[in-house]
Amino acid sequence: MTRIPFETMKREVKQAFVSAGMSEEKADMCAQVHTETSCDGVFSHGLNRVARFVDYVKQGLVDVNAEPSLIKSLGAIEVYNGNRGPGILNAISAMDRAMEIAKNYGVGIVTLQNTTHWMRGGTYGLKAVEKGFIGICWTNTESVMPAWGGKNTRIGNNPFVMAVPRKKGPVILDMAMSQYSYGKLQTTRLKNELLPYPGGFDENGNLTSEPGPIEKTMRVLPTGYWKGSGFSILLDAVAATMSGGLSTNEIDKEQAGSCGGCSQVFIAMDPAQINGEEHSEKVVDGIVEYIKTSEPEKENGEVYYPGENSAKNRQDNMEHGIPVDEEIWKEVLSLAK
Repeated sequence: MTRIPFETMKREVKQAFVSAGMSEEKADMCAQVHTETSCDGVFSHGLNRVARFVDYVKQGLVDVNAEPSLIKSLGAIEVYNGNRGPGILNAISAMDRAMEIAKNYGVGIVTLQNTTHWMRGGTYGLKAVEKGFIGICWTNTESVMPAWGGKNTRIGNNPFVMAVPRKKGPVILDMAMSQYSYGKLQTTRLKNELLPYPGGFDENGNLTSEPGPIEKTMRVLPTGYWKGSGFSILLDAVAATMSGGLSTNEIDKEQAGSCGGCSQVFIAMDPAQINGEEHSEKVVDGIVEYIKTSEPEKENGEVYYPGENSAKNRQDNMEHGIPVDEEIWKEVLSLAK
């Protein structure tokens, strides 16, 4: 397995973005996020997404020079148009603004319409907890999953993120509404492995752990079956309603690539202002410590809290280099030239 040092990967990804027409500053911010994402073990939305992003820029589906513009301000709530700019930059701007608002009101909400793929949603939860805020955010997507009981795609996998700060390590949930994202299906297939649990249906309507047949039918399994299906529909409805942007059925008509024209919500809450930082730390530490005292299902096993594995991945990959698929790495290097 090939491993690439963090700074080497970031440098080449940045150069690929500069070559595609991004400014040095914007390319650096995006490259940082893509590299951190792979470093945390989410390869599908890190290095593996670089070529697709560059392709979208070349097609004109992403405007590298666009900036988000304010549409409406209602005190603790602001609405922005992303103007089809780079999804990473729009999302960082939105979460940063939500935190600024929360400094005044204890809570800040920013909604974003007309934006593009934000890559890994957990990035923006991390941005919040790094500054001591609770972060909640989600995005809708084009339809990539059948509603429960259906066969053809009608709902998005609509990633949802919730993050709580903690000095010993934040607690972060970053989940799609499908049991496994298409990115996870891709990386599992590239490794020639099976999914840990069934993730969707094959051509015969049978649940399977093989990623390839699921990608072919696009019948990915909603997380929690009908519950994930319902959650997806409501996330879509709230994001589109509150941003004044497109819902999944309207995004499908756009045909502007993955998440082209999507709607997003960013919420920041300041626990230090509400009950004090000491109280917040005590509560979250108690929750984590209680979970960690669980009796493991398997001998010598361990029970993890949300975000713990990502932190371990980052520590290991910073020390030993980030694992890459050699063909994908070669493709990025060619784009950087």
